[in-house]
Amino acid sequence: MGPTELTRDLAGIASHDDETEAGDYIERWLRDRTDGEVNRDRHGNVIARRGAGPQLALVGHHDVVPPADEQVDESGDYRIDRRDDRLFGRGTADMKGAVAAAMCAFRDATLPDGELIFASFVGEETGGRGARGAIDDGFAPAYAIVGEGSTGYSAAGVTDVAIAHKGRRASTVQAEGVRAHASEPEAGKNAIYRASEAVEAIRDLAVPETDVLGRRLSGSLAVTEIEGGSAWNVIPDSCTITVDERTVPGERADLSSVAQRPGISVDIEQDLPPMACDEPQFADLLTDVASSAQDGTPEQISKPHATDAGWLAGAGTTCVVCGPAEPGEAHTAEESVSLDVLDRCYTIYRRAAEQFAPRLIV
Repeated sequence: MGPTELTRDLAGIASHDDETEAGDYIERWLRDRTDGEVNRDRHGNVIARRGAGPQLALVGHHDVVPPADEQVDESGDYRIDRRDDRLFGRGTADMKGAVAAAMCAFRDATLPDGELIFASFVGEETGGRGARGAIDDGFAPAYAIVGEGSTGYSAAGVTDVAIAHKGRRASTVQAEGVRAHASEPEAGKNAIYRASEAVEAIRDLAVPETDVLGRRLSGSLAVTEIEGGSAWNVIPDSCTITVDERTVPGERADLSSVAQRPGISVDIEQDLPPMACDEPQFADLLTDVASSAQDGTPEQISKPHATDAGWLAGAGTTCVVCGPAEPGEAHTAEESVSLDVLDRCYTIYRRAAEQFAPRLIV
């Protein structure tokens, strides 16, 4: 069984509400078809190991976002269709295709040295629950290839190597005032005015930037929602705004300065970490392997989206991101993955596993 057949089987299993059945399939497949030591941890993650020595992990996740109506058949399973050279269906791109390619590479790689690890996490789409749980339990391989999408960034159809990605910090800014009748606005303190001043202060904040292996990575900061007021004739005593910040390694916008304004408080609701590869030799190895597996010329790029690589990098793992999904494919009603690129990623993962220890470990 190759990556195409395995992707079709795995992507057909519903795993947006409950990842158990997909995890069962992965665990059973690895036990039946590989010589690895396979474990299911207390969080539901599937982790398998082969060999001994320096560690390289092939990392993915088997949960998905909820499917569109047309992506589900009458039995409740996901509808997977092959059209020409692509598989269509929920999870084909994000990211059961990459999981399937990694499973096949884990099975087939010849290991001259080193330990090859396969890990498929639960809960990536809901804040990295599986990755965080595994890390808390001691999961921290030396190196990892996270199979999120890196295809089509530098040029159409080219599978690149992401050496960095942005994180996401979501904040709620609360403005408090004093309610009054709108006929006497001076008797109150208008929370919407205070929120508006906070918005202007946020617009003036410096956007976080950093360098990763000689390449500039810039974040972003935007107010995305505002809610306040209770009636047309009432001075509002409360107004809430939400802020979306795309973070970069080691840098955050100074929201604490906004919180120092009268009547303003800031709460961090979510902080998904960014990732930066901290070892150029590993990035170069993956770029060389990716180049050998395709006609196009891959580049070292950055991704705008957070992945489980951020949690792993924070735990000390040297990471890159390399996978078949293309920009705009994930989470859509027409989600799909190229079969040629699935095979290409299988080759990249297998060759990386076979070469990383001899090239990187002295």
